[in-house]
Amino acid sequence: MTRILFICTGNTCRSPMAEAFLKSKSIPGVEVKSAGVFAVNGSEASPNAKKVLEENNIEYNHQSTSLTNELIGWATHILTMTSGHKTSVISQFPEAAGKTFTLNEFANGKASDIADPFGGSIEAYRKTFTEIKKAIEKLIENLEKDCTKFQGENDEGEKTL
Repeated sequence: MTRILFICTGNTCRSPMAEAFLKSKSIPGVEVKSAGVFAVNGSEASPNAKKVLEENNIEYNHQSTSLTNELIGWATHILTMTSGHKTSVISQFPEAAGKTFTLNEFANGKASDIADPFGGSIEAYRKTFTEIKKAIEKLIENLEKDCTKFQGENDEGEKTL
């Protein structure tokens, strides 16, 4: 089982969009959650994040979650939106160092940050979503290429990660 945890600051914009997009792919053997390094538990996704997900016909049901030891233990991969988030995760949870990467670092091999659209226009959210979508599509491609990630097939004969 591959368990991906997306991390951003408040868990209301970037990481919920990443979580919803990857979940929408319904990949057997992949579980997805999101959290924030400075999140307040129980907040909804930002209005513009919801709007962008709706524009892309992606279902979501999100309540913000603060990063916890339990989530760190659950995840096989922790993917942050920025190098600052990565540093924060590793400083708070040193045991997560070997499985924590920025999303772009893990997907594209380069540790570039995904800009925070918080408080910005719908266009800013669309731009951020497009960047997240491209990185996750590459992430999926990379995971599928890495045969060591496959655990077998499900009852329908589909490969599972």
